[in-house]
Amino acid sequence: MMRLPSFRFHRPQTLAEAARLLAASPQTTRLVAGGTDLWPNLKRRHQQAEDVVSLSLVRELHGVSRLADGSFAIGAMTTLSEVAADRPLAAEHPALSRAVRSISSPVLQNMGTLGGNLCLDTRCTYYNQNEEWRRSIGYCKKEVGETCWVAPGSPRCWAISASDSAPMLCALGASVRLVSASGERTIPLTALYQDDGIAYLTKRPDEILTQVLLPAAADRRSSFWKLRRRGSIDFGVLSVAGTIALDAQRHVRSAQLFLGCVASFPTPCTEAVEALVGKPFDEEHIARAAALARKAASPLSNTDFLPQWRSKMVEPYTEAVLREIAGLPQQRLAPAHAF
Repeated sequence: MMRLPSFRFHRPQTLAEAARLLAASPQTTRLVAGGTDLWPNLKRRHQQAEDVVSLSLVRELHGVSRLADGSFAIGAMTTLSEVAADRPLAAEHPALSRAVRSISSPVLQNMGTLGGNLCLDTRCTYYNQNEEWRRSIGYCKKEVGETCWVAPGSPRCWAISASDSAPMLCALGASVRLVSASGERTIPLTALYQDDGIAYLTKRPDEILTQVLLPAAADRRSSFWKLRRRGSIDFGVLSVAGTIALDAQRHVRSAQLFLGCVASFPTPCTEAVEALVGKPFDEEHIARAAALARKAASPLSNTDFLPQWRSKMVEPYTEAVLREIAGLPQQRLAPAHAF
């Protein structure tokens, strides 16, 4: 049986108190939301903590609300089940609801939170093993080792971001509110991430992600597809999130495409987007953009399936997302979670 290590456990009832506890020793204190990621990591000794601060009793971090301008504010402690089930949110952003419903299983969705999923620890075949296995290979760069076993000659860690909500929220233009004992700031969600398996978040150790701010959909349409070995429970090995806005002539006025599970951050498909904007949203340009999306992904041997196959699947999955947004017939079977 895996047991939690010893630590001091705190359950503040206000955000100010939580921020104060975190500020006291940010390097040795962990925040816990739903616990579906932190508790297993502590049990496997992936992470350590002298203090753990639970956010479960901070009421202002819970719930979904619609603001006067039509945008949504989602508390970081809102469970994934609550996010997926919120009717106004699902009606305006159905692809977000789909992305959230694809996460793990209903049991974990009832515990996991949106803020926790956005801050999900990066994953790797060599890192997400039991302690004895990791010790036998001298650990890895993400822990106390000196080598990234995915790419032994590389100076960096190649663990991947497996959050399913992050690529979709990035495509939707979401922002996040970060609060600390010294103040607060709001940044685009895309600015929360960087392509580094260890330092994958840009927020400071003393900051708490408290809220997700989601603009109104307006005339944008969106879609999300995810690839994994089974239709539930398994982490994804690829996800594609896209949003498109068209003008009166059905030319693409704006577009966003992000890939998940292929790098240490939600990966923007810059060339694919550039190939779409200003062009007719038809089969020819969709196929061209999907081919360019593959250039944004360089999967490595750090998760399930062969990296060459994962890379190859970027093109048809991106094409499926764009075809769904365009209302064109699908050329492949949708993932089990999609409908």
